[in-house]
Amino acid sequence: MKLWSDSWINGERIPPKYAAGRLDPAGAPTFSDNVNPHLAWSEVPPGTQSFALICHDFDVPSRGDDVNKPDREVPADLDRVDFFHWVLVDLPATLTEIKEGEFSRGFTTRGKPGPATLHGARHGINDFTGWFAGDEAMKGDYFGYDGPFPPFNDSLVHHYVFTLYALSIERVPVQAAFTGQQVREAIYPYVRGEATHSGTYTLNKRLMG
Repeated sequence: MKLWSDSWINGERIPPKYAAGRLDPAGAPTFSDNVNPHLAWSEVPPGTQSFALICHDFDVPSRGDDVNKPDREVPADLDRVDFFHWVLVDLPATLTEIKEGEFSRGFTTRGKPGPATLHGARHGINDFTGWFAGDEAMKGDYFGYDGPFPPFNDSLVHHYVFTLYALSIERVPVQAAFTGQQVREAIYPYVRGEATHSGTYTLNKRLMG
């Protein structure tokens, strides 16, 4: 199976329009356009009955002690964990692409609605749900796509991986506000093929070149 995008070349820097965060003209972090990228696929395995899509960042600091502190950087040798930015299941087997901006245009305070979405598919919650859980103005269930917004002081450039899974079932056995990890576990026996498209992003001015 092949997966590609017209939004950026595989492995290259993600343009800010597809991110949840960017730097403003003064160099301070702020919300960005948060447009979901274009994705297209081909060479689907025989017997595919649906697709699942997961986007995750595997460079997220495992501790928040130094995150977004202007007087220091997050150490490069700190253990890193996954952060899910998009969890989408039950995409029909007849679908061959996701259009740019089809699922997201702008950042929604307290999160986009879900789980029901376009094409009869379902969105899971992304990890901004946990990130904003302690913020009274922002907390909520963040369904759907919310793009990159790494710490502005991280010493690592972050990597974002979009993985499309071809499944031998029409409906993934997860319910309500399901997470990326729950989808990974639920689809494991049913994966007939998978493909990835990735990109990088940073808000650290030292690393932006």
